[in-house]
Amino acid sequence: MEARDTFLLELRGGSIGHIDAMSSADERFQNQTLRPILKLQNDLFVDVFKNHISKHKNVFYSFSIEKKFQFIENSIQKDIKFRNALKGMIIALFTTEEYQTYTLNSSALNKRMMNMLIERLKNQIQLFETYDVA
Repeated sequence: MEARDTFLLELRGGSIGHIDAMSSADERFQNQTLRPILKLQNDLFVDVFKNHISKHKNVFYSFSIEKKFQFIENSIQKDIKFRNALKGMIIALFTTEEYQTYTLNSSALNKRMMNMLIERLKNQIQLFETYDVA
């Protein structure tokens, strides 16, 4: 297990964001674990969301920008199977210690994780605009 954990930590790189003595445990987990994983998995999340769009008959492309943002939010917040798949892509890159920390407060961390992913996808909306529907 130790080799896997070391590999994951090296693969992800260091913390992203400010951490100090005043940081809460959730904030620390977010910056040390979640942000590096989301950054590492970004291209996969973009492709997975493009596939999600196509599974919904590409209606996303006919929406206004506001409705596209809403589609992203609703897809992640209300489509439980899709949400769980995304969550699995993140949790799979936890070390065993991080997973143990995660289980102590999974509800709040899940919310934080999904909100960060929603914002990440919204901030990259242009990648979905140019997607070839063919």
